[in-house]
Amino acid sequence: MSHWHKLLLVLFLAVGLAGNAFARGGGHSGHHGNTHRSSQAKHDFMKSNPCPSTGKTRGACPGYVVDHVVPLKRGGADNPRNMQWQTVAEAKAKDKRE
Repeated sequence: MSHWHKLLLVLFLAVGLAGNAFARGGGHSGHHGNTHRSSQAKHDFMKSNPCPSTGKTRGACPGYVVDHVVPLKRGGADNPRNMQWQTVAEAKAKDKRE
């Protein structure tokens, strides 16, 4: 096999692996699925939007989770403007629909 054939084979394999990672959400581990989430963005959201159950701007928020309004896997931004508090029950129901 010539040098060029080997190079093309490596290129095709790399593109195929990258395509598979993209289809799975980038290959980054996160809370839901395989999409990466910024802990800083979540922290900034919580600072500006106190927990509905405790009124605190950091720490646990019993019964609630921070949710992306437009899911990351649907092109939503990973920033505080695209985040909301959601009850655990609402989050589970939304995850089933998505």
